[in-house]
Amino acid sequence: MSPEVGRAAFGIAIFIIVVALGLLLVLPKGTPEFAITVVSLLIGLAFLGLVVVMVRVIGR
Repeated sequence: MSPEVGRAAFGIAIFIIVVALGLLLVLPKGTPEFAITVVSLLIGLAFLGLVVVMVRVIGR
């Protein structure tokens, strides 16, 4: 994996996480939007974890 691809994927993951966290502060709990935002946050965290693992494994 080239460094540019890893850096871009990391940026996308951070963007998803930051936006989801920002929305969680604004949205009222118990709404469908809140639930979807929680799922988006989990997807962003999973994607970030995958990117970190891939960079560490391929970077060896």
